[in-house]
Amino acid sequence: MIPLVSTLTEAEQKAWLASLSKHMPELSFGLFSELSQAQKSACEFAIVANPDPNELADLPNLKWVQSLWAGVERMVAAFPEAGFKIVRLVDPHLAETMSEAVLAWTLFLHRDMPYYARQQAQATWQPRSMVRAVERRVGILGLGELGKVSALRLVENGFNVSGWSRQAKQISGVTCLHGEQGMQQLLESSDILICLLPLTAATQSLLNEQTLSLLPAGACLINFARGAIIDDSALKLKLDQGHLAHAVLDVFQQEPLASDNDYWGRHNVTVLPHISAPTHMTSACQVVAKNINYYHETGQIPTAVDMTRGY
Repeated sequence: MIPLVSTLTEAEQKAWLASLSKHMPELSFGLFSELSQAQKSACEFAIVANPDPNELADLPNLKWVQSLWAGVERMVAAFPEAGFKIVRLVDPHLAETMSEAVLAWTLFLHRDMPYYARQQAQATWQPRSMVRAVERRVGILGLGELGKVSALRLVENGFNVSGWSRQAKQISGVTCLHGEQGMQQLLESSDILICLLPLTAATQSLLNEQTLSLLPAGACLINFARGAIIDDSALKLKLDQGHLAHAVLDVFQQEPLASDNDYWGRHNVTVLPHISAPTHMTSACQVVAKNINYYHETGQIPTAVDMTRGY
């Protein structure tokens, strides 16, 4: 039996087990709690979603785990010297979903929706001068699969798009930058900055007072990555100073966001409940099935997380 090792609710776990069984009827899936000691000893592979470290430690011959999430920074932090490989969910449908959110909220900022919302609250009728998409400079931090698809979708909609990655990349229609100098260039030339980076030791608090100050006056920020990439105190300072006009935040260092966090009441912040690119159960199970079949057919573990990089 292939176990689902998870701290999800009982209803969520049952839904995942049903979907996994539907896509792989030839295999047997169950909860970790249903494993006998013999099955635990024989287990080489597990499917995980926010797993309990103690439960994974009780699988002595575990070779690899398939995460049901794209983000695996919590697992990497929890298992720095794991004897098993971590395979993250790489779902092409997830990239399309993310690119849809990136386009939607870029347009939200591009067409001055926060400004008009404040005007409505004040019963004020005052049109602003329109900026064409080609004149709006959009910068994307992170050009992995999510960043690449999002960048291309913005290009298709006429935006002037640049992107930054750790290593040099080439994407048609996108100005691709890399390295420390490339980071500075991207920040200095982004009217709307979109963060799609993984959370690693190198990206923790990457957007701080120094780096946020490099953005042009009046720039806007979208964070669809991880909350800890942003120094909250620095972001609030830049918003208070008026250096940044608006921030769309879908991720936070603590989730759910505490009710007393002043992000909720800020007119220049849009708070979203981590909905930019939710995992779609059907497409996720298709990816999991593909990876399991690959392992059974070849004996090789699918592409796993580089624990030194964290993704």
